[in-house]
Amino acid sequence: MMPKDTLTDHDRKVGERVATLRKAKGMSQTGLGEALGVSFQQIQKYERGINRIGAGRLDRIAEVLGIPISDLFSPAPAHDETWTLLQTSGAIELLRHYSELEPEQRADVVALCRSVARLSRGRRSP
Repeated sequence: MMPKDTLTDHDRKVGERVATLRKAKGMSQTGLGEALGVSFQQIQKYERGINRIGAGRLDRIAEVLGIPISDLFSPAPAHDETWTLLQTSGAIELLRHYSELEPEQRADVVALCRSVARLSRGRRSP
């Protein structure tokens, strides 16, 4: 039998999803902590998978973020890549700015990113 306070991979994934969804809403750890009545350090522990998030707290997090509680759990398999990409440092900030652009500007940004990624891959190749 597993000890009561042992975290599982599922617990860690829920913490990661809290972080991703919080960032997507443009909310800081401090802001979420204040809404929940806990410190930003506690939010960090939840998001890093150091502390397990209780059911009541999960319900409150979903309420504060304005999402269904089911969004905090495993996304559909088709969304796995999206979740992984959104967890990349800076991805949500980039998307936030990208969404403010006109369609022509978006096409230019995509072309620029594609070129930079191609150059980066070329430098890493032996």
